[in-house]
Amino acid sequence: MKKIINLTVNDENFEFAVPPNRSLADALRYDLGFTGVKKGCEIGDCGACTVLMDGTPVFSCLTLAVEADGHNILTIEGVADGLELHPIQKAFVEVGAIQCGFCTPGMVLNAYDLLKRNPNPSEAEVRRAISGNLCRCTGYQKIVEAILTAAEWMREEAPMEEMK
Repeated sequence: MKKIINLTVNDENFEFAVPPNRSLADALRYDLGFTGVKKGCEIGDCGACTVLMDGTPVFSCLTLAVEADGHNILTIEGVADGLELHPIQKAFVEVGAIQCGFCTPGMVLNAYDLLKRNPNPSEAEVRRAISGNLCRCTGYQKIVEAILTAAEWMREEAPMEEMK
């Protein structure tokens, strides 16, 4: 029997019915059309499905949609401001941290969480923040450089309170 749930996704409210065993990843991708949520391993090992729930990174493949009922979800689609990329996204492009792009949404969302909590992270802190995200295309160095670059840009351009 399906259950009606309410989610706020990228500042937009949704009410819809889901089976009790539907993952948040499937609900976001297939019910709501947020295809930036990637499904990789479906066992919480790769981080491709990472979203922020109430500001905290979660593996949406391991989170049931009914568990997210009433919560605020941020997907990669909600990080940019319309057509204006977020500094983290800009840095990924500028530094060349994007290869195939499959891991990028999860990497960006974990970086977003890190930089919101810590505007001046060390390289070790960046590596720890993305440690739950697997990338098969890079050696992670460009990703780390992009996150450190974004942190620098964000410190120079705007106070962290202005971050979404």
